[in-house]
Amino acid sequence: MPLARAMAESGPATRIATGAGNPGGGTVTLLQAITSGGWAMIPLALLSILTVMLILGYALTLRRGAIVSRRFMETAEVLLPKGDFSGLLALTHRHDDAVARIARRTLEFITKNPQAPFPVVREIAQTEGSGQAAALQHRITYLADIAVLSPMVGLLGTVTGIIRSFATMAHTASEATRSSLLSGGVSEALFATAAGLIVGITAMAFYGIYRNKVQHLISGMEGAAAHLLALMALSYGALANPGTPPSVPRGAETTRPAKPSPAVSVDDDF
Repeated sequence: MPLARAMAESGPATRIATGAGNPGGGTVTLLQAITSGGWAMIPLALLSILTVMLILGYALTLRRGAIVSRRFMETAEVLLPKGDFSGLLALTHRHDDAVARIARRTLEFITKNPQAPFPVVREIAQTEGSGQAAALQHRITYLADIAVLSPMVGLLGTVTGIIRSFATMAHTASEATRSSLLSGGVSEALFATAAGLIVGITAMAFYGIYRNKVQHLISGMEGAAAHLLALMALSYGALANPGTPPSVPRGAETTRPAKPSPAVSVDDDF
């Protein structure tokens, strides 16, 4: 029975006790801990809800199928060697993945500027790809913002709670009552700090996880876009100039015709 007695004696040590929040000295429930944190628990509760929503939302949207669609890539690999740019452009409007948006922007430029040299087309694709990569990275920064903001809100709640405790002590004559008010006020105020740290640590941990995942998705997107651009280059010369062999893209030819078409700069598209 000594083991059972030791466990019974050590049990109360694991309980959270406060002087002001729980005068009876018993355990503190989760609701009491939340209400003891003061006003800071309200924004921290909102931040915790937002953190959970972002974590679940990223888990559903940050996947390879939403960045590089396998079905789109397979269809594009069939249409591009044939030079069917209009068919691929129509296909991009039925897909919303990042690679399809890059191809859509590039094909729209080709449609409006059929005589543009291929290096200009490549620049358009690279610019759109950089924009898509930046958008992916920007999405997960909300978790990093929450990770930084939550501990600050909790610390502010702790400071205001301690200030309130000292202000109450100033109007109390009894020394014993002052000590009780100080310990109770500090205990209540620290609940806000603990809650802020919990929300901040959770947000930062998932930010690290999704940051690595986004980098992997961006690498896959860049590889898929480069593959489509290479296929596009093989048939772009034949589209812009029927006399040019399909295997040689415009802008990469070693010899020029006697009367070359006028060069088109990037500014002509805007």
